[in-house]
Amino acid sequence: MSASMNDNHAFNEMMVHVPLCTHKEPKNILIIGSNSQDLKEQAKKHSGNIEFGDISLLTSKNEKNIDVVILTDVQLDEMILANIDRILKDDGLITFSTAAFQKDKDRLINDLKLVGTKFWIAMPFKFGHNTSIIASKKYHPTADIILQRSDILDDLEYYSTEIHSASFVFPASIHKALTTIAKR
Repeated sequence: MSASMNDNHAFNEMMVHVPLCTHKEPKNILIIGSNSQDLKEQAKKHSGNIEFGDISLLTSKNEKNIDVVILTDVQLDEMILANIDRILKDDGLITFSTAAFQKDKDRLINDLKLVGTKFWIAMPFKFGHNTSIIASKKYHPTADIILQRSDILDDLEYYSTEIHSASFVFPASIHKALTTIAKR
């Protein structure tokens, strides 16, 4: 299996299963940005109303009606975050791609600070050659993982309950550098 193929499986599975196995009962889910057939297949492994679309989906939704927002390849900014905050329920969470600490430390730190203004948990997680952030108003991605969901997912190439938890572990120097910024 090629590295990019494995990376795609890792990306699709982690971007879907980490947030959807962290939120207690995700009923209304938005997946915004590019999405492959494999990403859609991963999402179908979860119950709930899952909608795929572009950034305009955020402005078409009623206030406080969405449980989870996944941004596949959309760069988060203040305007997008304000729209997400408007539609996200009080226990909602978001996941989005960011830069790896080693590649673009400033982008990672700025993304963590930005979501930190609206969420009490904002944690980076790393898988394959990707780094993403999960930001939550209630559920902690390692303390609140729903094992009854994460342990029974079938036909996976990358994601597992153990990988879910391990993806939040960073080398000591990076952990220390992010200690005052990431909200754990």
